[in-house]
Amino acid sequence: MQIHGFQKMTMLDYPGKVACTLFTAGCNFRCPFCHNALLVTEIDGAATCDFGEILSYLKKRRGVLDGVAVTGGEPLMNRDVPELLKQLKDIGYAVKLDTNGSYPALLREIVSAGLVDYVAMDVKNSKEKYALTVGLPKLDLAPIEESVDFLLSGAVDFEFRTTVVKEFHTEADIAAIADWIEGAPRYFLQNFKESDHMIGSGLHAHDENTLNRMRAAAAKKIPTVALRGV
Repeated sequence: MQIHGFQKMTMLDYPGKVACTLFTAGCNFRCPFCHNALLVTEIDGAATCDFGEILSYLKKRRGVLDGVAVTGGEPLMNRDVPELLKQLKDIGYAVKLDTNGSYPALLREIVSAGLVDYVAMDVKNSKEKYALTVGLPKLDLAPIEESVDFLLSGAVDFEFRTTVVKEFHTEADIAAIADWIEGAPRYFLQNFKESDHMIGSGLHAHDENTLNRMRAAAAKKIPTVALRGV
């Protein structure tokens, strides 16, 4: 499969690990606040990384790097992602997968095969506002619900996270999300940040006081709730 971005070292993308990050292209959502438009709606097919060179780098950095985060776009759009993850595991790395939860069958397959150690799933909004938030009026929420239920079963270590945008999220929405994902060990609220490559425009971050109220609302149902990007 094609890799469209490679960050050689990060201490942010994989909790508790010194890691690198691989970026895949393509996504089935069109979230207006997405800051990775270059990997979603403006994909440059020629701008790819040599996976052989990435593997060579990873082999040399064993002992310095602990893990690899695979993100996108939506990585599970790629049917050959299991082979990618297997190669990373075969080298000896812990693997984190970022997903929007749209492909529960493939997620189960990957977890059952032991190809990921940690999953970060974006929960975009309350069920009632999900379609609006992801930019798909006819969204079928069933696959998302299936992925949430699967992760809540405890088959793999995981987190849920929500990028919080003033135009899309209220305190009531965050409370509704917490009700939905009750039983999760951890939940992160990520503050929206504007970038040069967003899909939408005219969006804003909440102030810190509002974010803290949102955190407190979610903490009534989730044992660990934290803010990111504040």
